[in-house]
Amino acid sequence: MVLLTTGQAAAEIGCAITTFRRLVEARLLPGLSRRGVRVMVPLDVVQALSTRSSAPLEELAAEEIAVLRVDVAQQVDDPDRDWIGFAAFLTADDLLKALRGWWRCDAASVAAGGVLPVTLSGYVVAVLTGLERWEKNAEGRHAFPDARLAGYVTDLAAPQVTLTADTSDDRHLAELLLGTRLASHSGGAIAYVPTTSTG
Repeated sequence: MVLLTTGQAAAEIGCAITTFRRLVEARLLPGLSRRGVRVMVPLDVVQALSTRSSAPLEELAAEEIAVLRVDVAQQVDDPDRDWIGFAAFLTADDLLKALRGWWRCDAASVAAGGVLPVTLSGYVVAVLTGLERWEKNAEGRHAFPDARLAGYVTDLAAPQVTLTADTSDDRHLAELLLGTRLASHSGGAIAYVPTTSTG
């Protein structure tokens, strides 16, 4: 089996080493091994990531959707949740709490999109729906208390997907988006992406 260092893997995919390491730390990649302090990644895993198709946003009903860009899950001292961010080892319940707020965003735009793909290092790792109602705190951040976790990824190479949706619409959105590549650019956690290419 051919093994690559994280640096070689990042170069193969075309991303920064720190970006690739987030996928490692979130436990989204199978077959990892260690050589001293180096993490080694199977070549077939890297190839699976590099050839992953882009999210088919043109199939969504809205003209624009919000994208939640997260980091690797970290424990927090919060009465409402134990974690913030994403990791494949979190339960669906912990994951939903870790992802549904508080963020600086245009809450009405998030709600209008009808779906909130969650990306880690540019890959859709979870999908949230149920965004119709929101709350705002004193710092101007928003949360979506009725948000539902439609599904999430536990292995990005395959990809291995866990669907948690209760409705066929939510399930369809999760199946459509999970494991795909979705590039977005923002200074904060929430980015806004047009679903149709202009031009």
